Amino acid sequence: MKLVLLSGGSGKRLWPMSNDSRSKQFLKVLKDGEGRPMSMLQRVWRQLEMVGLTEDTYICASKAQRDMIESQVGSISFIEEPSRRDTFPAIALAVTYLADIEDCSDDEVVAVCPIDHFVDDEYFWQISTLDQVLGDAGTKLALMGVTPSEATSKFGYIRLRADETGRSWNMVEGFVEKPKPETAAQLIAEGALWNCGVFCFELGYVRDILKDKGYPADYEGLSEAFFALPKRSFDYEVVENTDSIAVRPYDGMWQDLGTWEALSKQLGQTFVGKGMAKGCENTHVINELGIPVIAMGLKNAIVVTTPDGILVSDKETSSSVKDAIAPFEGRPMFEERRWGSYRVLDYQKLADGTEVLTKSIELHPGHNISYQKHLKRSEVWTIIEGSGEIALDSRIQSIAPGDVIRIHPDQWHAIRAHERMMFIEVQRGSELIEEDIVRRYLSWAEVQAHCSVVSV
Repeated sequence: MKLVLLSGGSGKRLWPMSNDSRSKQFLKVLKDGEGRPMSMLQRVWRQLEMVGLTEDTYICASKAQRDMIESQVGSISFIEEPSRRDTFPAIALAVTYLADIEDCSDDEVVAVCPIDHFVDDEYFWQISTLDQVLGDAGTKLALMGVTPSEATSKFGYIRLRADETGRSWNMVEGFVEKPKPETAAQLIAEGALWNCGVFCFELGYVRDILKDKGYPADYEGLSEAFFALPKRSFDYEVVENTDSIAVRPYDGMWQDLGTWEALSKQLGQTFVGKGMAKGCENTHVINELGIPVIAMGLKNAIVVTTPDGILVSDKETSSSVKDAIAPFEGRPMFEERRWGSYRVLDYQKLADGTEVLTKSIELHPGHNISYQKHLKRSEVWTIIEGSGEIALDSRIQSIAPGDVIRIHPDQWHAIRAHERMMFIEVQRGSELIEEDIVRRYLSWAEVQAHCSVVSV
């Protein structure tokens, strides 16, 4: 069985920590067994390792997320989405990738689940048995449903056939999407389960659906037609139109940590960063800035400060922050990459229209930034910590704290750290965007080979 983890969404209800680049699954606000910071992605990957599923696991995500994923869990099997278009296009792309790129047969069983749920280890043990449920039930789809802990309208519900007992799975009677609390209470009384977005099927089943709908069922064709796929969920497009579905109930811990109120219940400490809280009750403060934050006399509040913005909110009200920030959305001010991370310190637009952007960049030991060039900007790098080497055109030279390097537009360059390196980058140009980049080599070995040949 293959497992596909869906890593979509920007999680803007967790603004200002979460944005288009740093989605909620990448926030290192949880704790591992030794008290060290970890993200939801890292927690899920550790659980998959315990179950023995990582070798057959694929992560389906946008190109923008790949560096951050590999930075946190290392090299993985990655399925790149051309853009975010909900779960039906993502799953369809993953199915064709497994069929054509991984050479899986149509009877290969695939399980799909979200990457950002907070669960116990049993959750993944049960997912690993869904192929058996699919076979025993003889159905086209097998789902996993969570035993509800409250009558809430936050989730969809799976209604079960009432005349079946004595098995580890049930047949599905139907679905109710985010009902009112009173309806939810009645559904729970009838034995309904929360729909947690876990699906299991044979590859051929979804490929046949694609053909029936007139879409390509091969990876190359579907990639080219990706933007023609409806921006709809797999539930609406496939599950609710399937008449033969089994579901396995899951009665363990399952939480969607998609709001600050929910996430704060899993935080290991009430204050993170520089500053202090005094006389506060049920209040959490996360400070990513270098200046102190003082919270006094707050009750049931969340305070989050990052380079992207500052949130001060009652916990219950904080779930609506996604709508409040709509007029203020801009470029992400912090990103993790496979080689390290960067933080935007300042941005200015001068009177003549020239843009100036200042970043603080951290480069991990032994890692490098690709051999690249920019067309619309120059850069000045000031090394403030750590040693390494830099490639400019075809020359490689050593660098150390205090060195200043000027990089001109259209000039090839790369940098590698021998130890943890920090440097300040000042960009200056007509348009400062991350897309203004041409990459030639990714590995430092390729850079060295190129420079040794060219410089001869």
